[in-house]
Amino acid sequence: MANSNAQRRSSATFKRYIEHSEQSTYIEVPFQMPEQVEEIHVRYQVEAYGRESAAVIDLGVRDSVRVRGWSGGARQEFNIAQSQATPGYLPGALAPGEWAVLHNAYKVPEEGCTVTIDIEFMHKTPRWLKGDLHTHSVHSDGAYTLEENAAIMESLGCDFIAMTDHNTSSQNLAYPRETSVLMIPGSEFTTNFGHSNFLGAMSPMDDFRVTEMSDVHEKFRIARERGAKIVLNHTHCDHCPWEWDFEVDHDGVEVWNGPWDERNRRALSWWQEQLVKGKRLVAVGGSDVHRPGPHVKHAMPCVWVWSEEKTVERVLDGIVQGHVVITHAPDGPFANLQCGEFGIGDEVPFDQADQDVVVQLDGLRAGDLVRLYSERGFEEEIAAETDGERILRFDAKERRFVRAEIWRYFQQVERTMMAALTNPIYFNTNVIVRD
Repeated sequence: MANSNAQRRSSATFKRYIEHSEQSTYIEVPFQMPEQVEEIHVRYQVEAYGRESAAVIDLGVRDSVRVRGWSGGARQEFNIAQSQATPGYLPGALAPGEWAVLHNAYKVPEEGCTVTIDIEFMHKTPRWLKGDLHTHSVHSDGAYTLEENAAIMESLGCDFIAMTDHNTSSQNLAYPRETSVLMIPGSEFTTNFGHSNFLGAMSPMDDFRVTEMSDVHEKFRIARERGAKIVLNHTHCDHCPWEWDFEVDHDGVEVWNGPWDERNRRALSWWQEQLVKGKRLVAVGGSDVHRPGPHVKHAMPCVWVWSEEKTVERVLDGIVQGHVVITHAPDGPFANLQCGEFGIGDEVPFDQADQDVVVQLDGLRAGDLVRLYSERGFEEEIAAETDGERILRFDAKERRFVRAEIWRYFQQVERTMMAALTNPIYFNTNVIVRD
């Protein structure tokens, strides 16, 4: 679980000379789809010996079963991924085997033409993906369109977004397709006594109205049956805290909502108490952005998830497993914890639990404070003397968990605030925890 978001890529180039006699015919340019491909990008160019406009060659693609897309002469390139694709093309599994780029030789000059096809394969690579799990749009009380939300996230270099509009799922049916940002279906279950996000289900509920705790349990049950992962939002907020019973079926808690402030500090303190009790509750964050403003902005905070691939299922799996780091912005700083082959969210087996925890830090600024916590509470603080990367070691012997925080002085608000927060790495110590 190294601190990397690099994805393995490979490419292939094909050339096909098309004779004038092939005009008005369909042509296939076969290629092999490798194993474990997450996304492909195809682009083509037609050369008609200096007169590019004299040739009209249409574009499409097939897999081993069916035509997966056709754009005719409207596009020069397209993308296909498992969760989304360029309009005119079908997202879905990229099964290995023989595929083919399709051409319609609609117009071919007398001297013929040459088509050059470049294919880039993005391979499934475990890596850190970053995004925002709590945003709003014009589908509820937000000012941003879906396209504007996606474009902002793309400009920030983010990988995913969940548009969690209040008590509706209409946004999940209208996600834009011409974006590289993964769209996670979402809905914010909004009640008079607390909010929670249902993530990963297109329509997690048919009716949001509740009057008592048994109704809340029933809404959670239905959302869970429909595939939702459940996060309790801004639980210690001054205006809309979670006032229902905490003994509900949920996967995580939003300890960091919008800019770092006192309500987030209270949520963090409560989460630490749950960890000390032995509850492995995943901490996440979200901007809760609704409209343009000076403080609440997209991906502030930013959630990083160690994911096997860039799909909704795998990102949500990574969250449920606790493979999560939260940073104040998409550009970090970043902290990772490693104990042998085990990382954030993992449990280190008993026979390896006496190893040191390696704390990998990136994007530090001189003066940043790195703080380590366990079930014993505050353990250690290290001040960064220089900008850049740093590696620390912590003796985790007889600890049940270790987690890290980075605190930074922000000149614009003249305060020291949270800049990064990790979920714990856990240790099997064979110790029975009792409340």
